[in-house]
Amino acid sequence: MKLSVFTVSTPDLTPEELAQSIVAAGIDGIEWRFKDIPADAAQEKPSFWRNNLCSIDPGATDEELERFRLVAINNNLVNLSVTPYLTSGDVASTERVFQVAKKVGASFIRVGVPVYDSSQNYNDLYAGAVDYLHHVQELSQQYGVKGLLETHHKTITPSAGLVHRLVSGFNPDHVGVLHDAGNMVHEGYENHRMGLELLGPYLAHVHVKNAHWVPTGEEEAGVKLWKSDWSPLDNGVVNWKAVLGDLKAIGYDGYLGIEDFSGQYNSHEMLLNFVTKVKQWLA
Repeated sequence: MKLSVFTVSTPDLTPEELAQSIVAAGIDGIEWRFKDIPADAAQEKPSFWRNNLCSIDPGATDEELERFRLVAINNNLVNLSVTPYLTSGDVASTERVFQVAKKVGASFIRVGVPVYDSSQNYNDLYAGAVDYLHHVQELSQQYGVKGLLETHHKTITPSAGLVHRLVSGFNPDHVGVLHDAGNMVHEGYENHRMGLELLGPYLAHVHVKNAHWVPTGEEEAGVKLWKSDWSPLDNGVVNWKAVLGDLKAIGYDGYLGIEDFSGQYNSHEMLLNFVTKVKQWLA
């Protein structure tokens, strides 16, 4: 298994600084965050989801995109992914990301999945998502870049079982799954080995992060309330040594992408800790 970093988790590094850090850490691939920086965030301290200095702007010109292609080439790194925040059904924006991925030499993009908040029936959302994925599959064939659906809480694909239901009617050469055990702490937990076996050829990428549950200190009708939150890799609900063992058992040889939101380390330390821990758990 090879290692990569999703740049949402390195908001204080420029693309060039990121390349230096990941080379030093022993990481091979980059997953570029594809999102603009809000005008009112430009003077803020760097942060994961607002003033993130390691992002591709959706409006970037071809000349600006060349910067991201060359960052990888000049440092013998792999541009693994362009990772946006797409809305399921938005075919035009999805095609734009496919185009960008092809220009920077990335292998896949993350596509949209419907949000589930009880305001719409799951079956209606599922039908719309299937229609959208037909377009995704066609665009993947056209641009030579795979479209991935992530296991993510508060969507219709929180678990391996539900994301498999959605992708199983499509060609795994063009539509795949980004497995995120950390997200599944919040919602969607299933036995990881079983879920990985189920996904089979659809398993295209794995994100590595962790989360835990903590009491809110509040009660509702006498019931103590809990909430989920991010945690360090080795101090959360996900037993990563066991999950990596499951991945080895099913023959997974793709990338493990760090996406640590715990805030325990600065970006350089976080990357080094990721490599150290993965090597330890795989030994």
